[in-house]
Amino acid sequence: MRLSELGEFGLIAELERRGLVERIENDAAVVDGVVVTQDALVEGVHFRLDWMTWRDVGFRAAAVNLSDLAASGADPRGLIVSLGAPGHTRVEDVLELYEGIGETGIPVLGGDTTRADGLVLSVTALGNSERVPGRGGARPGDRLVVTGPLGAAGAAFREQRFLRPPVRLAEGRQLARFATAMLDISDGLAQDAGHIAGRSGVRCVIDLEQVPLAEGATVEDLGFGEDYELLAALPP
Repeated sequence: MRLSELGEFGLIAELERRGLVERIENDAAVVDGVVVTQDALVEGVHFRLDWMTWRDVGFRAAAVNLSDLAASGADPRGLIVSLGAPGHTRVEDVLELYEGIGETGIPVLGGDTTRADGLVLSVTALGNSERVPGRGGARPGDRLVVTGPLGAAGAAFREQRFLRPPVRLAEGRQLARFATAMLDISDGLAQDAGHIAGRSGVRCVIDLEQVPLAEGATVEDLGFGEDYELLAALPP
């Protein structure tokens, strides 16, 4: 079987089944009280430089990681950035990329650089949280809420552009005080609600008429993902 057939979540399930990974069930890991998350962005897969600027790429790489910290109710402490780029890349472009990362206000504390055929940007975000809701605590009768309108990323992609993800750190810390489960919407509303349902052993029922849509978005755009709003289950 090939990776294209198994998919990301199928691979994770197989690794878990074989005991090769453990505790991969939430948006971030908690190690000795530190909340840790990591995402990699690959040119041509997660972004296109003809659709966005180097600064926007840097901001996006930081924001998608900070979104996982937000889903954990965490206060960010720093970023570790690893960059792979072709040797002909202009230094000015790399500086612009790091300026985009810096727009989040979270310091870069370390990382690595290496030569690569295309642009690859991997960011690890570190933070602290008093309470991490996780994905597995939702209960029958809980209500699902989101932190903002959805579908904007899908609508923008149809126009051949990428949006800057929102960073919902303050909302995440507030929701984490009460939420029984929480994650960020990166894979699409239905799929991410399914993650909560699967880990919690419940059914999630979504009334599409109650889902707030971004300007220009349609219900079909909800499946695109990459909205990076938070989805939380709250007690009634």
